[in-house]
Amino acid sequence: MRDDGRVLAIRRADNGHWELPGGVLELEEAPEEGTRREVLEETGVEVVVDRLTGVYKNMARGIVALVFRCRPVGGSERTSVESAAVAWLTPEEVTAMMAEAYAVRLTDALSHDGPRVRIHDGQRLVPEAA
Repeated sequence: MRDDGRVLAIRRADNGHWELPGGVLELEEAPEEGTRREVLEETGVEVVVDRLTGVYKNMARGIVALVFRCRPVGGSERTSVESAAVAWLTPEEVTAMMAEAYAVRLTDALSHDGPRVRIHDGQRLVPEAA
């Protein structure tokens, strides 16, 4: 996230969907290291990890994602084999352009509560069982 409130996003090369940058950790990586590497690989932007803002489980695929709030410290925007486009979006643009299951990650990152724990089906949040 930049000081002006815009957030770094990518349009995925494989499906054309807009998402926040991220990926799978290497075996030897700590989560913060993997976050820095994935953001740099997908966007060309170097970041510093500030804090964990959420844990999200895709119930359909069994994937758990950790989401960290970061700030840019170097590099320059560029696409990669994983990203067809890279852009700094407003929170409103994120909400309009991303599926609910991904846009909520930004909403949670903007909150001072947290970290949040949520489950989703790949597109929409799933109500938690009582």
